[in-house]
Amino acid sequence: MFRPAALALTAFLLSSTAVMAQERIDPERLNSLTRELASDRFEGRAPGTPAEMLTVEWIAEQFQKLGLEPGGPDGSWFQVAEVSRTSQDGPATLSARVGDHSVTFERAKDIIVGSDRPISRISLKDTPVVFAGYGVSAPERGWDDFKGVDVRGKIILVIVNDPDFGAPEGHPVANTFDGQAMTFYGRWPYKFQEAAAQGAAGVLVIHDTAGAGYPWSTLEGSSTAPDLDIVRADPEKERVAAQGWITSEATQKLLQLAGLDLDEMRVAARNRDFRAVELEGVTMDIDFGQKADRIQTRNVIARIPGTEFPDETVMFGAHWDGYGRGTPKNGDDIYNAAVDNATGVAGVLEIARLFAEGPKPRRTVAFISWAAEETGLLGAEYYAANPVFPLEKTVANINMDSLLPGDDIDPNIVVIGAGKSDLDMRLAPYAAREGRRLIPDPAPQAGAFYRSDHFPLARVGVPALFAAAGFTGHNEASRDYVANRYHTPQDEWTPQWTMKAAAADVQLIYEVGRDLANSRDWPQWTAGSEFETVRKQSDAQRQQ
Repeated sequence: MFRPAALALTAFLLSSTAVMAQERIDPERLNSLTRELASDRFEGRAPGTPAEMLTVEWIAEQFQKLGLEPGGPDGSWFQVAEVSRTSQDGPATLSARVGDHSVTFERAKDIIVGSDRPISRISLKDTPVVFAGYGVSAPERGWDDFKGVDVRGKIILVIVNDPDFGAPEGHPVANTFDGQAMTFYGRWPYKFQEAAAQGAAGVLVIHDTAGAGYPWSTLEGSSTAPDLDIVRADPEKERVAAQGWITSEATQKLLQLAGLDLDEMRVAARNRDFRAVELEGVTMDIDFGQKADRIQTRNVIARIPGTEFPDETVMFGAHWDGYGRGTPKNGDDIYNAAVDNATGVAGVLEIARLFAEGPKPRRTVAFISWAAEETGLLGAEYYAANPVFPLEKTVANINMDSLLPGDDIDPNIVVIGAGKSDLDMRLAPYAAREGRRLIPDPAPQAGAFYRSDHFPLARVGVPALFAAAGFTGHNEASRDYVANRYHTPQDEWTPQWTMKAAAADVQLIYEVGRDLANSRDWPQWTAGSEFETVRKQSDAQRQQ
């Protein structure tokens, strides 16, 4: 639930109305920037391709035209990250057997599988299979799906989302995690990570549309895109050999080999007493070739130095990357990524314009276009490990990821991760001024807070605001987008686009950041937030 903001902030808003009238996000500029970045010229903006350099140089050029300074290391516009890349090389063999009975599976249609290990061939032969429930080990929540079951060298099947997802009120596990709101435990990156920690040879996440938050077609459409990962010191230890997704239908066939039923196993897994179950006598073969190399990818960073407190930073960010060229849909193989996320980059550029044209802020304002979000938030992960601006004095990270086109301004502003920090309350009075209100994510099961570039920095303590996302299913337009265009070649700009509604959202986000950049406030994580403890460790540095 959202409460009224402090009276002092409300008074400030009223007193600054005249100034704000001169500082407006231009919907035509927002639309023009989106159109250009989403054009076929940028070939879907895949990291590590020739289109990457074209993309990042174009973004840097826009910042330079606005009069901003380079914000990267050594006076550069770019922060270069070393990334491991693997991509499909030939067909995959996918099968399971028990005794003389076997079933085969089709890559992409039944199982999507790859590897982050930088080797040319993955081959798992006669590998035992374990149904590991949700694949979660969370001692602080009293949950352990493994309970000492040895899954080393085995392939584990795990259910997407959290154990309490969809549990009715009164169920013993209801709200054990966050109810309908997916936690990091429900996300596939965690499940891959935990599988490696348990020593598994492979992990397949069992897909269902409700639990994942998107249909199988979304995964299938991007299945041929290369997999990217930060370069790891020990990839054999930190990543399983084979990882990916499996449809519910294919899972049922696999479980039937052991005389088990998926629906019954789902019920069993939603229990604190559940213990991973080996599929007796069932083995799987997974074999595929891949190309493995290293590439560099780039975050684009610009800044306006603060006039009084240059070591304190308010950050605006949006990822520049898409899926590039992939599986053709209706003859089109360019995944233009217009909504997700040319719109967000355009929003950052428009906010940068307002800062550049206005009075210089007291604090430094940074504008970052993140690399490789779609392949695991890699640009932001790299930045979190190698910050350009001190994390302990980064005031807030304001993220924009997917703004829907249109003229109709929704009275509701969706806040992803509502209530996790007091940044919500700083946005609320601006919304009220426009006759709008904040609402929590109406599709919390999708775990959107853990799926965008603010998250790696949140994990190291930086307060985050992620508002007005376009893919949360809160209205007909966003539901249509998720169902028909999200992560497909159909996510492209058309001449019918207008950006009036998106500009209204970006305007409010700008005003929150502008006020933070001219204040002495330090936003705080809400008591009990999973990010509160790490932020408190640097409290003393913000009191100097």
